[in-house]
Formats: sequence, structure tokens, C-alpha cells
Amino acid sequence: MPTPTGRGPVPHGHVTLSDVARFVGVSAQSVSNALNNPGRVAPETRAKILAAVEELGYRPNRSARALRNQRSRLIGIRVEPSRDDRAALLFDQFLHALAESAAATGCHLILCQADGEDNEVAAYRELLSTTSVDAFVLTGAHRGDSRVAALRDVGVPFAMFGRSWDGDADLAWADVDGRAGLHAATAHVAAQGHRRIAHVGWPEESDTGRDRRAGWREACADLGLADDLLEEVADDFDQARAAAHRLLDLADPATAITCSSDTLALGVLRALADRGLRAGADVAVTGFDNSPAAALTTPGLTSLRQPLEQVAQDLVTAIEELIHGAEAPQQTLLQPELVVRESSLRGPATGGTHPTPAS
Repeated sequence: MPTPTGRGPVPHGHVTLSDVARFVGVSAQSVSNALNNPGRVAPETRAKILAAVEELGYRPNRSARALRNQRSRLIGIRVEPSRDDRAALLFDQFLHALAESAAATGCHLILCQADGEDNEVAAYRELLSTTSVDAFVLTGAHRGDSRVAALRDVGVPFAMFGRSWDGDADLAWADVDGRAGLHAATAHVAAQGHRRIAHVGWPEESDTGRDRRAGWREACADLGLADDLLEEVADDFDQARAAAHRLLDLADPATAITCSSDTLALGVLRALADRGLRAGADVAVTGFDNSPAAALTTPGLTSLRQPLEQVAQDLVTAIEELIHGAEAPQQTLLQPELVVRESSLRGPATGGTHPTPAS
């Protein structure tokens, strides 16, 4: 590529740091400082350099930077296989949020796919042996997580979406308070006059499911209501549909059903439709995750929104702190937001949504 000399058009092609320096009329070190150590450059000069970077389309050589800084700026994460029977696109939404948060710190994601925990650990080891990866983000936290010990063995920083259910004080994590969310959802339907409030949740072995179920039980206790209307099923539309039929077949049936996910809630909505019942007017229904489907159902599904953008930001911050030698890992428990739609309201449909923070 021809080299630019002074201001003027720059031919298309790979633009180097030296090209930017010549274009602005400063040294290459000044350009480097403007990008990496802005405090060493006068504000006016830095503004000119950044404008030139944008105009010329300069992109730093990440490989060369990694050699200098001993960092690749890559964060590894396993992608989950898609499932046709799940409504919540939680992981997809989280992945987008994580990519944006990583990019804001100059990092990028590197993805791997693996089925099962052992294969996931093997995939991480393969990445570490073939690619310079700075850190990992794990999802799907649970008790006795073998991935935690494996990554600690190789000495690579990592943070978890999901708290340590083992009470590991040395684990960096960010999570959403599902217990508070289900407490808020249960209190919400009780405020609509319901006294037979059921919960359709995940099996006992699910730590997240137990946490959300505990929120429902605590709300029932606080409100003086029975907590005998419980169904535990896999996160599956058809199983939730069958569970709802069982709850509605009781001699004293449920008049409100809270769910641990939107997938389960959609199964409950189908069961109501099977019986000619109206969600909200006849039986209140709430979900969890505020998936895209929640706003598209008729009536709209009341659901709990997870603050995925904040989760992602907190995880990237936790990783940056670990890389820079932080001794105390960052641990954050965030509050979900109850997004109220017609599926939980006794009154006529209004078509609006009414966000209410969980407490």
C-alpha cells in the first residue's frame, strides 16, 4: 500500500500505526499513547489522533499487542445447543450483552461448543493449548461444579453467571435473585385477590429451581396462604401443560400459577386454552425471563426480566479485576424486574406493560 505523507486521502488497504502518525504529523509513540495511555498525550492532540484513527479506519494489531502486553484480550465461553421446546432465549440475549460489555474493554469472545461438563472442560483445555485466552465465563452454576476445580488447576481467571451454590467465597460471580423474583410474582397475583397460588418449577436437583421455589413458599407464608400447590417438572412445554391440568383438576384448584420460566408458563397458558379458560380473567399466570414470546402471547405474559446487561458488565469487570491481581473476587446479586401484562390481571386487557421491581 502506498504510504501517506501528511494530510490527504489515504489509499484503501491495511493502515498501520505509523500511517496514522504521519497523517496527523506526530510520532508513532504519541499515537500509541493516545490509544493506550491517554494521560500522556495532550487532550487536543489525542482528539486529532482519534479523529484520524476513525477516518483512516486503523485497527490495532491484536496479535502484536498481545505479545507486548502478554494478553490476548480473548474471553472464552461455551455456547449452548438450541432447543426447539424452550421459549426463553436467555443465553442468546446474555451472549449479546457479554459481547458488548467485553468490547467496551477492548476484549472479544471466543466460542466453543461442547455437550456435557467433561467435554466442556476438555474444550477449555484445547482452547488454552491452541489459543491465547485470557479468561473464561461459565454459565449453568451448580453444586459440585467440576469446571471450577479444572480451571483453578490450570490457573486461568474465570467468572460465573450464577452464584456459588457451594458457598465458595473465592469464586467470582454475578447472578439474579430468583427468590426475590418469585416472591414478587406471588405477592402480585395475591394482590389480585388470589388465594390458591400454585408454582410450576424445576426438579429438586436444580439449585436455581430450588431458589425460585423458595421465593414462592416465602411469599405464601408471608401472606398466610397454603403452599401445597406445587408441580416439579423439566423445563419443557408439554410437561408444564400436563402439570397445569393436574393443578386445575384438584377439588380446590389453583386460581393463579407462578412459573420458574417462560417455557413453563407458555405450557400453562396452553392448558388454560385447552379448557376454555382465560389467562388473567380466570387464572393468573406468571413466567420468568421475560423472553420475546412473553410480549407476543395473547394475552401478554407477565414475567420477570433479568438484567442481563448488568450481569454481563459485572462479569467482565470481575474478570478484569482478577487479571490485574484482585484478591477478593467480585460477587453481585442483582434484582429482577416484574413486567406486568394481562396474563396476571383480573381486569380488562390494556395492552400495556408495567415494570415493577422485585423486592
